[in-house]
Amino acid sequence: MSLSYDELLRLNWRKAKRSMSNGNCVEVALLGRSVAIRDSKDPRGPILSYPTGSWGSFIQDARTGKFDVSRG
Repeated sequence: MSLSYDELLRLNWRKAKRSMSNGNCVEVALLGRSVAIRDSKDPRGPILSYPTGSWGSFIQDARTGKFDVSRG
């Protein structure tokens, strides 16, 4: 799926339910077979996209603590 930057800006962007109001968040939007990601502080800035499978693996690893600094 190839969308223009303006079309990407109009997607249904979502923040995590637990995000704080200080703006230090990422937002995600579904793009069919991929997920778009942007910085909530800079919604007109860069937008990254990853295949849904890769995004799902990342979320699972984050939930299990794989990226925790204290794990070494």
